[in-house]
Amino acid sequence: MTTSRASDAAASLLAQLVENGVTDVVISPGSRSQALALAATHLAREGSLRLHVRIDERVAGFTALGLAREKRVPAAVICTSGTAAANLLPAAMEAFHSGVPLLLLTADRPPELRGIGANQATTQPGLFDPWVRLSLDAPVPGDGDWDGLAALAVAAAMGADAVPSGLPAIAGPVHLNLPAREPLSGALPDDFTAAPGVAPALAPAEPFILERGPRTVVIAGAGAGHAAEEISFAGTWPLIAEIVSGARFGRYVVHGYRELLREDALGGRIERAVVLGHPTLSREVTALLRRDEIEVIAVRAGGEALNLNGRTQAVASVTVASGDADPSWLGAWLEASAARVVDLSENAPDQVGLLSTNFAVRRDAVRAELEAVRRPLDRELLVDAVWRATWPHDRLMFGSSRLVRVADAVLGGKKVPVHANRGLAGIDGTIATATGIAIGSQADGAAGVTRVLLGDLAFLHDVGALLLPPDEQAPRLQVIVGNDGGGTIFDSLEVASSAPREDLDRAFYTPHTAQLEHLALAYGWEYQRITTRAALDQALTTTTGGRQVIEVPLER
Repeated sequence: MTTSRASDAAASLLAQLVENGVTDVVISPGSRSQALALAATHLAREGSLRLHVRIDERVAGFTALGLAREKRVPAAVICTSGTAAANLLPAAMEAFHSGVPLLLLTADRPPELRGIGANQATTQPGLFDPWVRLSLDAPVPGDGDWDGLAALAVAAAMGADAVPSGLPAIAGPVHLNLPAREPLSGALPDDFTAAPGVAPALAPAEPFILERGPRTVVIAGAGAGHAAEEISFAGTWPLIAEIVSGARFGRYVVHGYRELLREDALGGRIERAVVLGHPTLSREVTALLRRDEIEVIAVRAGGEALNLNGRTQAVASVTVASGDADPSWLGAWLEASAARVVDLSENAPDQVGLLSTNFAVRRDAVRAELEAVRRPLDRELLVDAVWRATWPHDRLMFGSSRLVRVADAVLGGKKVPVHANRGLAGIDGTIATATGIAIGSQADGAAGVTRVLLGDLAFLHDVGALLLPPDEQAPRLQVIVGNDGGGTIFDSLEVASSAPREDLDRAFYTPHTAQLEHLALAYGWEYQRITTRAALDQALTTTTGGRQVIEVPLER
């Protein structure tokens, strides 16, 4: 077999990525990227990395995003030149705004073939510049080498500040544009191997000290995680935790927070808000963080600092000063919170009535039980069932659909790992991201099921992510689709009251007649259509392994 400088450079780069802690690579087929793909398949065959193949680059990008979101180390996505690279943009933007480490490796034509109308050649250097921590147009192998690029890229993706990005120590995407000349692939080096290493960890930042005194609330947005609950507990402050935060648990979590923030006796008396993660689900939290008189301390989590009121202080981490707590402030919130707990559980069976010898009493008890079993599902019961079925060894992914707002309004506290693409709150890539999360969380035989709860439009937007290669082990993944036949999330927005009904339907609700069962079966997924709570509980908790689409019809 002929030798190729492209293959030599690709082998060196992939080996160095593995040595710098990269464990997962996602590729899409293409000619210009063949040397990179062949190096990745070689290392996967010898067990140095895990390889995932997707025919659609947008799906590939979000799959890598899910892997990186779950594992908190960079995952790499490799694609060919041209529009293939552009299809990585949505995942890159989400990674930037969410602070997720991601490596974008785009193959390219050499400089002499750019700007002259060559096939599949466009302006790729700088394509992702507004959204990456580091962007490099590598030399063509032979004109220069790619040594050192892997270490620099991984360090930048993990948030190292010693890179020419001008950004603070925040994780995010990195773009390596990799041009090559023909021959685009050849024999790999005889000694080509890689020793798995560990991604560099950032040195802990000096924490900002939260002094006692101001009436404080802790706000946990998407990606906040356990740290928000820990700060709430240490400060003895009420915890306002979005359902996508992964922090809705603990003794100080506030139920019905939207209503309480509107009350002068509670929300009107807040003097300081400590924000972790990216809050996006309620207008009440946004309104609070816009208030000029509120001191806002925001732990920096993504590529943009939170600063809705123009005077928010961005910090790397926080800790609570010693001193006495204000029990009356916390007590007022918890008392109001207790009155707003939503209980969607069914009443316990009337055992006395069911065993009664009185026919009328027994008849009424049986009727009540049948009504409970046959109770049709609505949005509240749907989100409650999924929440109750999910435990710490599982993963739960919320799509940016109406259901996540319903879940935020009614679900109680529970310590489970939650994910959501709320950096930009787009509906694209939901299934692909959940697939990456499932693969990452179930690696090395770990237990658990990944569930993704989304609406029908988000499902259709990413339906291509259902296609998985037959030679890759299928993750345990349940895609639960609340299907109300269109985008009813617009019911709660201004357009619902300002647009003519016909225009609202056509341009916003976008009703459809897609048969989800046919789509699921075409892609090789198990399918169930479920209309009652009892059947949904059974489907969620008696998984057979592999991939399932569960469709729940909902009223418009």
